Amino acid sequence: MRSRHDREILRLAVPALGALAAEPLYLLVDTAIVGHLGTPQLAALALAATVLTTLVSLCIFLTYGTTAQVARLHGAGQAERAGQLAAQALWLATAIGAALALACLALADPLIALLGGVGRTADLAARYLRISAAGLPLALIALAGQGFLRGVGDLRTPLVIVVVAQAANVVLELLFVYGFGWGLDGSAAGTVLAQLGMGGAFVWVLLRLPAAGRAPRLALVRPLLRISGELFVRSAALLLAFATASAVLARVGEASLAAHQIAFGLFVFAALVLDAIAIAAQVLVGRALGAGDTAGAYAAARRTLGWALAAGCAFGAVLLALAGVLPHAFTGDEAVIERTGEIWTMFALMQPAAAVVFALDGVLIGAGDTRYLAGSMVLAGLCTYVPIALLALALDWGIVGVWSGLLALMAVRLATLGRRFLNRRWAVAGEAVARDRGRAAPARSR
Repeated sequence: MRSRHDREILRLAVPALGALAAEPLYLLVDTAIVGHLGTPQLAALALAATVLTTLVSLCIFLTYGTTAQVARLHGAGQAERAGQLAAQALWLATAIGAALALACLALADPLIALLGGVGRTADLAARYLRISAAGLPLALIALAGQGFLRGVGDLRTPLVIVVVAQAANVVLELLFVYGFGWGLDGSAAGTVLAQLGMGGAFVWVLLRLPAAGRAPRLALVRPLLRISGELFVRSAALLLAFATASAVLARVGEASLAAHQIAFGLFVFAALVLDAIAIAAQVLVGRALGAGDTAGAYAAARRTLGWALAAGCAFGAVLLALAGVLPHAFTGDEAVIERTGEIWTMFALMQPAAAVVFALDGVLIGAGDTRYLAGSMVLAGLCTYVPIALLALALDWGIVGVWSGLLALMAVRLATLGRRFLNRRWAVAGEAVARDRGRAAPARSR
């Protein structure tokens, strides 16, 4: 049965799908190019990429927090206040990005050692990390820019910027790695230049917006900091779990770590592609609640969950069909391919549940219900996944044990977020995100 929300979901999700699919391609391109340089280089990329992906993903609050605030303001007709918030998000992204870049330069060696890197692999990984640090400030600015544009319902501009940047990344990496013979250094340098161009484009777009002032103002940034802090806890719990997986597999062996890099790269790709529907949920739910329409917010949320389930089933089927093809695109090492095959079926079968979880994330982020998201992620990531991953090392379960923990994480998240959605405490109307939902009555009507 068709819904009145279908057209709007498609209008938002299709360009979001393009942008999200393009974003992780820089890592997949790195993996494919570096994988043919040799297994030590691929293992080094796995370690450095774990640090970089963790740092950038921890800062996803710059996107989600901005989207949640701006969507409500947009729904309430407060365009000028939304423009002021864009400037605050850029200041925050610049400050955080510069601090992270300096930290990577100073702490590259101990960070790689913490993940289990040793010998030549560790040296290569630390060098890659130091080169890549230069792109972090503009990469975070790009996150903030995407968050604002999503909040006002403009998904086409981020799509154009991201696609152009990732196309440039492919060309630059091939030129630097194979044309100039720079090897792993060339892969890092190409990605940095692409990130700089992408971040600069978002700065140009956001500074053209009408705003009363663009100087840093604590009163304006405080609500963004609060919701961002809660989203940071959520992201930190999840990414600490993933970092634990890399650290465990680094101690299991190079082949298992390289196989994990391939599967995890595809997992991130799948998550971001399926997250297109979650972005539609963020925008629709935030806009409706900003306009005071709680019934419309719930109806839009239910519809996006249905779309997410269908997309997750389709994605899982594609992965199963390509089980004998995709791993060979990233490596020619038979040991790595064998390890990848051991986890491929569970990876594919995870997709339907994961897609629904991502959509539920989008609903609650759009509603600004980030405190609950933080608590539920700590339960799933730190209290469920990390213990299983550590047991996998102690009991010699290998890569299968580590990825079984990921299945358990998804199950816990599905149960906790599903319960929150059904009780409707997230559906609080108004142009500002509510601070306390614990005593709020479930909202069921406009």
